[in-house]
Amino acid sequence: MGVVLTVGDAQATDTGPRVAADLRTGDFDFDLPPENIATEPARPRETARLLEVGVQFTDRTVADLPDLLVPGDIVVINDTRVIPARLRGTRRGAKIEVTLHKAKPDGTWRAFARPARKLAAGDVIDFADGFSARVEAKGDGGEVTLSFPDADDLFAALERHGEMPLPPYIARPGGATSADEQDYQTVYARRQGAVAAPTAGLHFTDLLMKNVRAAGAEFATVTLHVGAGTFLPVKVDWVADHRMHSEWGEIDAATADRINAARAGGGRVVSVGTTPLRLLESATAADGQIMPFAGETDIFITPGYRFRAVDALMTNFHLPRSTLFMLVSAFAGLDRMKAAYDHAIRTGYRFYSYGDSSFLHLADAGKAGR
Repeated sequence: MGVVLTVGDAQATDTGPRVAADLRTGDFDFDLPPENIATEPARPRETARLLEVGVQFTDRTVADLPDLLVPGDIVVINDTRVIPARLRGTRRGAKIEVTLHKAKPDGTWRAFARPARKLAAGDVIDFADGFSARVEAKGDGGEVTLSFPDADDLFAALERHGEMPLPPYIARPGGATSADEQDYQTVYARRQGAVAAPTAGLHFTDLLMKNVRAAGAEFATVTLHVGAGTFLPVKVDWVADHRMHSEWGEIDAATADRINAARAGGGRVVSVGTTPLRLLESATAADGQIMPFAGETDIFITPGYRFRAVDALMTNFHLPRSTLFMLVSAFAGLDRMKAAYDHAIRTGYRFYSYGDSSFLHLADAGKAGR
């Protein structure tokens, strides 16, 4: 809501208005049959369905993405890598499960613990082979702050002992499978730190990326470490009362320059997912230039926001009453997105992380002057 973030020697601002006071969370609700929720991805990845949402709806597959691009477009992807953030351990014999969800500047981690009632500050949770964590503090809703004795080797320890933190709507009673370790990671994942996948990118294969380049488009890579807050529905009645979670992201100077050059040459900025979009919009200065950026963003995009950085959005189908459905409604129009989701449900599109995709054209109401 109106964040201002320092980026190098410049400032980028959330250029949209504050969240409209008359927006109700119920305005973003819809009924989703359980059978529309995907628990396995399409194979091969690019065979997933893709709904093009413009003036009309067009049913396609992800493999058709190059047909939606024109020479000069720049496709922005998020190279964050999901870490095995779910750990199972014991505290004095009691079974404890924790899911890391956000690194803190002091090296500790915020995590969700189950059952948190069995933990107190000072407790040590033993995982395996001497790998442990100390509870530094307890928060609300099952949240704890953990410190790790060997913080420098934490990612290596997580690779040995952790599990892929699948979202709650993908039922795996025995935990994530070996297939999930590959399926819930983009082919271009590089920088460790996410606890949820940038799911729009899960549809990409090396072949699809080759075909995108053959269509005359180019890729630009940014990083935003996706947090567990991406799964959370908005629980307040009025959207303006929602407290948006923050996530860490980075756009380096060379990437900002490439994106600005593509736009100056008439190319469109096509965001693969809501995470690059949120980062790009956070890093856009008042004159429309995308600036280098490194830091936290809690930008909250709802209908009424005026987009400055992104022209088209490829994204999966989102939870009802979620900040992500609010974002896509701001991008393409609330009535249009409700109609698009109704079409998707009626025609059997698969929803959420392992589900199908959509390609949204920016509605006129969401365009800022450039």
